[in-house]
Amino acid sequence: MKTPPDTRRISAQDWARLHDVSRRRAQAFRREAVDDFWRGADAAFQATLSSVGRSAQRLAHRLAQHGRGRAAQANAPVTHSEGI
Repeated sequence: MKTPPDTRRISAQDWARLHDVSRRRAQAFRREAVDDFWRGADAAFQATLSSVGRSAQRLAHRLAQHGRGRAAQANAPVTHSEGI
């Protein structure tokens, strides 16, 4: 670990230069952090969409099966032996 420089020995011009360098590095770090955040958020969103898509397909299949079963039941001949 570096020991911090003695700030009493730094000229105002060098201090301003160090400040500018530090600001540019901080901006670069922020940009990188924001990019990393959005990459992670996008990956999570895509995973959720994939899961939702599979769930929607399963639901559509079950609804179609249910509809076919109801149609078959409606077309079945009625027997009057029930309830006698």
